[in-house]
Amino acid sequence: MNFFDAQDQARRSTRRLVFVYALATIAIVAVVTTFVGFVIQMFAGLPPGDQGGALALTAVVTTLFIVGSSLYKTSRLSAGGGRVAVDMGGTLVPTSIEDPLRRRLRNVVEEMAIASGVPVPEIYVLEEEQGINAFAAGFSPSDAAVAVTRGTLELLDRDELQGVIAHEFSHILNGDMKLNVRLMGVLFGIMSIGLLGRFVLRGTYRSRNIFSSRNRVHPAILMGGAGLAILGAIGVFFARMIKAGVSRQREFLADASAVQFTRQSGGIAGALKKIGGYRDGSRINATDPEQVSHMLFGSGAKLQGLFATHPPLTARIQALEPGFRQEDYPDVEPRNRGIGVDTEADSGSQRASFASDVTTAIASGGQAVLIDSIVETVGQPTNDHVEFAREIRLSIPESLYHAAHSSEFAYLLVLSLVLDRSGSVTERQLALVQEQLGAQRAQLVRSYFDELARTGAEYRLPLLEIAFPALKLRPATELSYLESLTSRLIEIDGEIELFEFCFYRIMISNLSRAKDPTGKHHAKRPSRQELRSAALDLLRILVDYGHNTDDAKSAAFAGGVAMLGAWAKGATFESERDTTLSVLSRSLDFLQHLNTKGQGSLLRALSAAAAHDGRLTIAEAELLRTVCAALNYPLPPILVHR
Repeated sequence: MNFFDAQDQARRSTRRLVFVYALATIAIVAVVTTFVGFVIQMFAGLPPGDQGGALALTAVVTTLFIVGSSLYKTSRLSAGGGRVAVDMGGTLVPTSIEDPLRRRLRNVVEEMAIASGVPVPEIYVLEEEQGINAFAAGFSPSDAAVAVTRGTLELLDRDELQGVIAHEFSHILNGDMKLNVRLMGVLFGIMSIGLLGRFVLRGTYRSRNIFSSRNRVHPAILMGGAGLAILGAIGVFFARMIKAGVSRQREFLADASAVQFTRQSGGIAGALKKIGGYRDGSRINATDPEQVSHMLFGSGAKLQGLFATHPPLTARIQALEPGFRQEDYPDVEPRNRGIGVDTEADSGSQRASFASDVTTAIASGGQAVLIDSIVETVGQPTNDHVEFAREIRLSIPESLYHAAHSSEFAYLLVLSLVLDRSGSVTERQLALVQEQLGAQRAQLVRSYFDELARTGAEYRLPLLEIAFPALKLRPATELSYLESLTSRLIEIDGEIELFEFCFYRIMISNLSRAKDPTGKHHAKRPSRQELRSAALDLLRILVDYGHNTDDAKSAAFAGGVAMLGAWAKGATFESERDTTLSVLSRSLDFLQHLNTKGQGSLLRALSAAAAHDGRLTIAEAELLRTVCAALNYPLPPILVHR
């Protein structure tokens, strides 16, 4: 299943979830209303024919209570994946960390993000949880958080940890993460009647006059509370059925994706085996497992059979290692903690030793690159991408790597990323930085820019992805100022430099989605004609920057139009057409609204235009990746036949 099909399936699952939620709400309201009618008849002596108003009010109040509970929970979760992690007792791992276990975790997460082509998510550790478990939460990669338990951190070696993180990234890339967070809101609403019943019972039991013969209200309240608690079982039943139906098959798919990412089944299989052989298994104690079990790596609770949110542990292992047997689980003891400390040395010499290897590996490409192979890698990184990401991370110059992890210097690094690489207006841009930020900060921006000039184009997007968590730590007012300043730097000469604008676009779109994870403030959906014009304008801009002659541009544009099909029939390349910053920005805004079929066609068109001669240079490959990142297509590094 490719990225676009997975996104489509997630949307269909969301629609089914809404339908089942409606059915569950109707069933709960009907049963609660019937129960209230029975209580009224018993204690007030009113026959069913005289209960119309009371029953109607009960139905309305119950519906509003269920829907309101769901909206409340969803609103709370709209703060992003970090909110889920914090609510479960998670502690944010700092961007700069000395603890070897947490540094290893950060390294693995960063490598997986670079390999996937998405911003590095926030990283949390559930310090009080001894079980082996993990989860990813959020509405999009921009507001995602990855959390692991302390048991995961201390009991798994690097390969096993990488397998678990790869599993969670599969959920991020395939749309499961967004579905899981929405499911949390839905489940809370369905289960809210039972929660209310238990609350009423606790309050009623404290009353001293419950069974007073002169007060018939208390027995009614007691009976009502008990009834609501019992009726709440209906909500629990529906919640468990929904979770099981949504999550079980997706866990098998995420396990398989983790193997694809790491090219070995031993890592994730080893983590699953340790869950089976460890006394605490995957248990989660800090929160109600009923609400979160569907989003965990391991079940977190003992739900079996029809209600299980995960396939049986042994079945998951056997899907990876067919010869595994129940009696093969290892004996995992807490005393073995610390075996997974990362032994890599992030020294400057090691970084330098990788630098030439990485550049050589990509520069030796230039062979034919199949368009479909580029499309198929979206949201589906392979082990080659993960290995390349690790080499990239290790070979980033120390000064740039440190800046990317510093909330104080990350925004200066971003400014250096959008400076004009041709050199024609660089001094004017740096003068503006000095005017706005002072000579000392301007000198740092210059030093980062000079260091970037000595590295390859393939380092720029990973640096932006690594810097994103540090950027999010800055106050909102400073981030707004950063957006304004980068815009002024790009527009300083009135011309577009596509690379720099796309970096700017990636930064502001990721920050915007982090501030508004649910996307409630999206612009009005464009018309079909506006979508067509936006796609053709983006294609024109891409070929204009990727090719030198009018003939080459026209040929590349025609190749891209052919991939768009009848939708773009008759379009021609117009070399004099206005391609201003506003045109490019509007095109990207409109193209966010393409359906999955249109997204796939557009990516094929962009790939065909970039590789119309059957070859891709490093510059073309990175330009294509940057445009895709601006469109929210998680395209891994294009390894031009290393």
